Amino acid sequence: MESRHRDLLRAQRLHLCEQLVVDDLIIQYLYQEDILTEAQVEEIQSQKSNKNKTLMLLSILPNRGPNAFKVFVQSLEQDFPWIKEKLLLLAEGEEDEEDGGRGTELSNTSAQWAIPKDILQMVPSDQQLNRLAARLGLEWEMVLLDLGLTSVEISRCRADHPHSSHSQVLAALVMWKQTQGRRATVQRLLQSLQNSEIHPSSLNQVFV
Repeated sequence: MESRHRDLLRAQRLHLCEQLVVDDLIIQYLYQEDILTEAQVEEIQSQKSNKNKTLMLLSILPNRGPNAFKVFVQSLEQDFPWIKEKLLLLAEGEEDEEDGGRGTELSNTSAQWAIPKDILQMVPSDQQLNRLAARLGLEWEMVLLDLGLTSVEISRCRADHPHSSHSQVLAALVMWKQTQGRRATVQRLLQSLQNSEIHPSSLNQVFV
């Protein structure tokens, strides 16, 4: 999946969770077109709420090849044509505004989280990740899925630290940092926290 499509799905995550019902028609279409595996279908369907099903689907799609965005949009044709049209329009607009939008996004993130822009562009230290791990609750898995870790990698972190949830979260955050390199910025991390509806006030002093 192209980075601009990945960013678009991430930006529209909350809207999609409110508007989209991830039913068997969408899931089976994606399975039929080889976008989802049988195991991924079962993982999505095992989620207890529609919101969690949608979040799980959106976290899987970016890693399912170059056709994932196109096929996902096609799956919306029958029951959610207005969402399909909106995503296509936004995709066209983002291609034109990609360069100009990055500066605006940086400013918005800086203002919302009260964090200087220079810190937003830095890779978080292990100490900062440790402080963050101590403050994340049950939503940590959704945060890491949004950051790009797979459910298998998250399960490995849980298995490696069965007696400490803090250690599980920290191990997952460190894994994300190591795999993403310079792309593992504070800004990217805050975007995933925001997508998981974590309020900035709960993270005071984490990134200072």
